[in-house]
Amino acid sequence: MTILDEDIQNIIKDFDMSVFKDKVILVTGATGLIGKLCVKSLLNSGYNVKVIALVRNPQKAEKIFGTNHNLQLLVQDINDKITTDIKADYIIHGASVTSSADFVNKPVETIMTAINGTKNVLEYAKTSNIKGMVYLSSNVKENNYGFIDILNPRSSYSEGKKIVETLCSSYATEYNVPVKIARLSQTFGAGVDKNDNRVFAQFVKSVINKENIILHTKGETARNYCYTTDAVRAIFTVLFKGETAQAYNIANKNTYITIADMAKSLENEHTKVVFDIDDKNRGFNPTMQICLNTDKLEQLNWSAKIDLVEMFERTIKSMQEE
Repeated sequence: MTILDEDIQNIIKDFDMSVFKDKVILVTGATGLIGKLCVKSLLNSGYNVKVIALVRNPQKAEKIFGTNHNLQLLVQDINDKITTDIKADYIIHGASVTSSADFVNKPVETIMTAINGTKNVLEYAKTSNIKGMVYLSSNVKENNYGFIDILNPRSSYSEGKKIVETLCSSYATEYNVPVKIARLSQTFGAGVDKNDNRVFAQFVKSVINKENIILHTKGETARNYCYTTDAVRAIFTVLFKGETAQAYNIANKNTYITIADMAKSLENEHTKVVFDIDDKNRGFNPTMQICLNTDKLEQLNWSAKIDLVEMFERTIKSMQEE
């Protein structure tokens, strides 16, 4: 059994999947890291769950999911009106621009995909009279949004997420759409794409390739993280137990660490941390400290199970299995 298969079984074991029995779930961003784990957990739950997976690339989706009589691929761009006649009971909306390079090079598309894509999903939710929806947002604090330079094109991702949260709340208030918001910390685990260029993925590839980890900044940014299985259980929890128009942080509160210290924790006889500070403007994120409080989510009877050491162990093993 692969690490990813273990993760799917652990989700099914640790969350009461019977709440999905005989239900129809629309998952957007279904081939993404979180989306595919949601889909596979639902299809393997044993409760006759039907999944509509909204995807842009059917070949990629078929490679990930294979064939399953309870799975229907809805092939379209999230920026287009959702055309299926099937009425979903629940929606997990995870479709988003996720490439940090696109935040800088295609900020307009990043913002408009967030707004137009989510509006299309909310309109579908309104006409389908859904029982619940969860929007996957990013790691902004629940009561303190911090400082974001709104004139920096790189802010396109964060600002897009923020306005869409307001859009979700507005649909809940004006049209009674039962939408909740899940604010994910940086999340990783088995199934991370080898082409993923985020920091944790670069670290994992360095360890696997027995190469040094090169840091081009001092690595002073600090945040907490979450393993994929913990994140999926949290998303399911918010979907069923969260309050409409409320936001919930999803993170392992015990994983707060700087990038430099995280890199050093992975050092071994083959991989060392090397600082090669780049003083030029390479589009790096500004230094920040984001320690998310998860008390609100924990009050819904959720807790993180996988610590940072195990996160990396399982991610490394999974990438080696591919």
